[in-house]
Amino acid sequence: MSTTIKYEEKELKIVGTRPIRQDGVDKVTGRARYGADYDLPGQLIGKVLRSPHAHARIRSIDTSAAESLPGVKAVVTRDDFPDMPVEYAAAGEIVVNFFDVTRNVMAREKALYDGHAVAAVAATSESIAKQALKLIKVDYEILPHVIDVIEAMKPDAPLLHEHQYTQYVTPKPDRPSNIARRLEFKHGDIAAGFRQAEVVVEREFNTKPVHQGYIEPQACLASCSEDGQVDLWTSTQGHFVFRSQCAKLLQMEVSKIRVMPTEIGGGFGGKNTVYGEPVAIALSRKAHRPVKLVMTRDEVFRATGPTSGANVKVKMGCTKDGRITAAQAVLNYQAGAFAGSSVLPASISAFTRYALDNVHVVGNDVTVNRPKVAAYRAPGAPIGVFGVESVIDEMAKKVGIDPIEFRLRNAAREGTQTYYGLKLGPIGFMQTLEAAREHPNYRVPLGPNQGRGVATGFWSNAGHETSCALNINEDGTVALVLGTIDVAGGSRTAMAMMVAEELGIGVDKVRASHSDTTELGFNFVTAGSRGTFAGGMACVIAAREAIEKLKARVAKIREVPIETVEWKDGQARPAKGSAHQFAPMSLAEIAKVAGKTGGTIAGHAEINAQGAGPGFATQVVDVEVDRETGLVKVLRYTIAQDVGKAIHPAYVEGQFQGGVVQGIGWALNEEYVYGADGRLQNPGFLDYRMPVASDVPFIDTIIVEVPNPNHPYGVRGCGEVSIIAPMAAIANAIESAIGVRLCEQPMSPPRVLKAIDAAAGSKA
Repeated sequence: MSTTIKYEEKELKIVGTRPIRQDGVDKVTGRARYGADYDLPGQLIGKVLRSPHAHARIRSIDTSAAESLPGVKAVVTRDDFPDMPVEYAAAGEIVVNFFDVTRNVMAREKALYDGHAVAAVAATSESIAKQALKLIKVDYEILPHVIDVIEAMKPDAPLLHEHQYTQYVTPKPDRPSNIARRLEFKHGDIAAGFRQAEVVVEREFNTKPVHQGYIEPQACLASCSEDGQVDLWTSTQGHFVFRSQCAKLLQMEVSKIRVMPTEIGGGFGGKNTVYGEPVAIALSRKAHRPVKLVMTRDEVFRATGPTSGANVKVKMGCTKDGRITAAQAVLNYQAGAFAGSSVLPASISAFTRYALDNVHVVGNDVTVNRPKVAAYRAPGAPIGVFGVESVIDEMAKKVGIDPIEFRLRNAAREGTQTYYGLKLGPIGFMQTLEAAREHPNYRVPLGPNQGRGVATGFWSNAGHETSCALNINEDGTVALVLGTIDVAGGSRTAMAMMVAEELGIGVDKVRASHSDTTELGFNFVTAGSRGTFAGGMACVIAAREAIEKLKARVAKIREVPIETVEWKDGQARPAKGSAHQFAPMSLAEIAKVAGKTGGTIAGHAEINAQGAGPGFATQVVDVEVDRETGLVKVLRYTIAQDVGKAIHPAYVEGQFQGGVVQGIGWALNEEYVYGADGRLQNPGFLDYRMPVASDVPFIDTIIVEVPNPNHPYGVRGCGEVSIIAPMAAIANAIESAIGVRLCEQPMSPPRVLKAIDAAAGSKA
């Protein structure tokens, strides 16, 4: 059922505190087991042969020599994976098409990017598996490739898919195109809005693909029995979704696949869809032995989804008193080798922070010879916001209004009608702006070549299918079984806290664990900042169901009507004003005699959570620019964000800080670099430059709490908004420091220096 639970303000004893993280000790001592830590007796090692070409037709694959190599127990190619019809399914914020997914798991007609899987082997050792890969002969017809999104949109560009015609355009195109679909959102009269404008700013921005940078590579272990039952251990953000995808791709019954989620060493959206899992199952099915498949870091970069690179054009107008009259954007997003970029959430997120009468957004989803993109923390939003918030900053300067004040004059608030259909409920966007303005960091004096930048972010958040089980143990402790994966953010403890709050017991009495796919009903992938919102809602429902059973049990024991029993502070006791008086019973006392009074006591929830409250944030950054080298140093960073209610404030602060650090890397250093041959040149952390501790300052956090009315504790997701604004905020700070507007990411030393030199040349 679709479910919301209205927020009720009440005195809280556990929610809002900072207990020790339940899984913390195992993780810091190395006891926690991640994907690559699982082994089975007799297991084989799987390895994947990957295309060295950006675009090539596969004429033939000869695996005979590899199959004859002693120690090789199975080889699979495209012939081992059935062709799929066009069928769409959600995998986090990005929709996948199984026709494409099966071709991404194993190349079929063509290899479409450097690193595309072409064949796989399972052998008794890693060395034999690597040797077998070298024996596989693939006859390629090398084809022209296209990497850049604008080049790919040209009519004469190399075509990736002969069957792909641009969707959602009228009339229907008569020739195939790399533009998979065109989205459009209109609100008001954009032409009239620009006629009202007294200041108009128009800019074009370009960004490169960046990777989520999770520390743990994809890893899985598959064991297929002779009767076709599969056990799969994998590092995933959604084990139920992985089960569904594997069953679909291998044409198996869902019930024959059991997926055990391992601890996950980061995901950020990159572990929402399958890569090696169907391959490992197919190899195990052939070999009749377990198969372990662990990606190398090179494979992670070359063959798993980064986020989109994009070309963004933004035009906005305002009056001299700072009122925005028109907002227009064209978002051209790379999808990688198969359709399905993050252009839809990007389109929704571009202008939604502001109450605007006239908006026009066009989004193009474009296929290029790169790995198929995956979600990355607020997928698509940071790219579009980079353009929009840069233009807003420029407008504020032109009319001489403080950047936060300019945003306050246009800020969305409760009742604002968005251009994509949603009418906003209670939100805390204005409060984040005001909190950032009042923070001491906003008044720190700046020195030479130092600048301050402001930017804001919005994310819609999500709910979806969620289930959990709550079992009262015989000693009065609680076993909480969750179906939502804790993607390294502490949500297990947060949900245990909500259960403890409901039951009136200590959080140390509630132990949360993840289910496998046989223990609970379907749970959607942990994405869209849904984990604590939807998981928490399910936990509260399960706890309240258990409380009703506890009350009924005490009514039976004390021989009183159930309506005379209330639950408070961990006890069943006489309801206030009741004529029936009896000795209270604690949870532990009820549990002790449960077997004699009706059996085990448990609570369950199977819901489709609705009413996710959108999140808003304001960020302020100070930078210093070295004019001789182009190096940008981040001096101070402040983030104010509305989270509805911080269940565990320390974890919320960690989400803020983690998103900002990733955004700093995205802004200043990170990018995929391709050569003229279409091959990735920096597939490793040595050349793909992610921030380290010395690159970032302490990040000051301000938690704003405007409760989401559709959650019992007011929760709104907080994990994604924090990454949206840094790229724009840093660009605005650089412009403030040196008077040069950068419109290309990353704003690395060579690009900054080039911009400084170009500005000096134009003045000369």
